[in-house]
Amino acid sequence: MKIFEMMEKEGHEQLILLQEKSSGLKAIIAIHDTTLGPALGGCRMWNYESEDEAILDALRLSKGMTYKSGAAGVDFGGGKTVIWGDPMKDKSEALFRALGRFVESLGGRYSTGTDVGTTYDDFVLAAKETRYVGALPEEYGGSGDSSIITAFGTWKGLKACAKVVFGTDSLKGLTVAVQGVGKVGSKLVGHLIDEGAKVIISDVNENNVKMVKEKYPEVEVVSPDEILFVECDILSPNALGAIINDETIDKLKCKIIGGAANNQLAEPRHGDILHEKGIFYAPDYVINAGGLIQVADELQPGGYNKDRAFKHASQIYNMILKIAEISKERNIPTYKAADLMVEERIKSVGRVKRILK
Repeated sequence: MKIFEMMEKEGHEQLILLQEKSSGLKAIIAIHDTTLGPALGGCRMWNYESEDEAILDALRLSKGMTYKSGAAGVDFGGGKTVIWGDPMKDKSEALFRALGRFVESLGGRYSTGTDVGTTYDDFVLAAKETRYVGALPEEYGGSGDSSIITAFGTWKGLKACAKVVFGTDSLKGLTVAVQGVGKVGSKLVGHLIDEGAKVIISDVNENNVKMVKEKYPEVEVVSPDEILFVECDILSPNALGAIINDETIDKLKCKIIGGAANNQLAEPRHGDILHEKGIFYAPDYVINAGGLIQVADELQPGGYNKDRAFKHASQIYNMILKIAEISKERNIPTYKAADLMVEERIKSVGRVKRILK
């Protein structure tokens, strides 16, 4: 792998390899861009096939966090940690405390928290060694469950989508198909039902479906194989990524796609196809930014302020409207419009930061 060429091409600033022999820690911290502020991004633990695969994942994910932070309007850049190991077998107190000491050694240049394969409990351990950990449980001084604000921000984003497509931001009477009713999706269903939407749900976990159906008997349940293709006004993916792909895209029967799942487009060209079909796509890293906003608020001087965080998350509504405006003016897909919005923010803030204080 030509690491320096790749970093130069994608705009990365720093790649750090971490190793602590006694705990078995093998990890990578990638810092993409700190123009807006210190890097922020969670820690993924995965049993990668090779070093190259782990490095590629860290580089890819850290760049994604730069764009997510930029779109969310927080003063953080993008970073990511990946731990090379089996999250079912290789975790230990020593491993996460070692990671915490490495993060602390960066002096605030990077802050981290949970991601795929890691939990709050892991970072309660890491926090013994570093100040630069976010999204801890409330009993440990953190902001708690980020799925609440993520669902709230997604709901606000869907209202903006409706405004763009239907001329009103009311979801009353609209049919919304919710794929995935876990932590975020189940809470999103609550917002939709409260507003009078007709909701169709599905999840590969039958217990998730059962709990939502018990709480909201009026929801319609379909199988996981059907949910993407039901006739609806809004399709809301809140489970796995890459669900908009060559096999699914021609079978969609919706006017809007917006949900909390990451990486919904299998490839960028699928965003182009949605644009050509006239399906409005809410870029995932914008509409699902509520959790990031919560973590960023937690890292502010004085700590987490719930009212402030939710007020900030409500601005996802305006972000979606701005993306729609750029998309219309330039006749480009919304995913490209979102990238342009972020890149312009980074450039403008970068110019301001050249002024000496």
